[in-house]
Amino acid sequence: MPDLRGFGWSQAPPGAYAKATFAADVLALLDLEGLERVSIIGHDWGGYTAFLLALEHPQRLERLVALDIPPPWPGAFQLRQLALPLLASYQALLATPVLGQLALTRSPHLVRTLIRAGSGPESQWTTEQLDSYADVLREPARARASSACYRTFLTRELVEHARRYHPGELSVPALLLMGARSAIRQILEPSPEHNLRVQTLPRAGHFLPEEAPEQVLELAEAWFGV
Repeated sequence: MPDLRGFGWSQAPPGAYAKATFAADVLALLDLEGLERVSIIGHDWGGYTAFLLALEHPQRLERLVALDIPPPWPGAFQLRQLALPLLASYQALLATPVLGQLALTRSPHLVRTLIRAGSGPESQWTTEQLDSYADVLREPARARASSACYRTFLTRELVEHARRYHPGELSVPALLLMGARSAIRQILEPSPEHNLRVQTLPRAGHFLPEEAPEQVLELAEAWFGV
């Protein structure tokens, strides 16, 4: 259960934090551990990384579960997507050089607000729980990493990946779990495509591992055949 570079307890070296780099890190870990083919589950950028692995290195994955993250290909346009700039506004803030880093290092309030706003109505976060995430991201190297992660995505990868990837290329059986109260699901509403199955967890928001751990575990075990 690794943290992506720049997050959690993984190192945060300088760099652009391209999502292909995240995928390369996972591949290197599999090689180091002698794991030829695995099933994988990931949340948010971890789920996005899992999609890239499935698209670029399908021979290394048996199955995948992605948690509340849209696939890298664009879906059919719907009017609700006009609200996408509002959804991405926090990403633009974090992606802004210097300002994004300062927003994370100066205070834990931004991370607290984002987690609470992204959660379902039944979530009960304590300040201590929120700050277990905020305090790590307040470290300067990790704040720079987070800013670079969003900046690279918004300025390069968002368009590049939309042009490059198509749902018909997904050969790995994939399960996408979305929170019913997640803004990502409400605005983008990813749909089943070829080998992609989509399932919504009622009353949950974006943070599915914390908000609905039993449901996520049950569905993942069934998908993986555990």
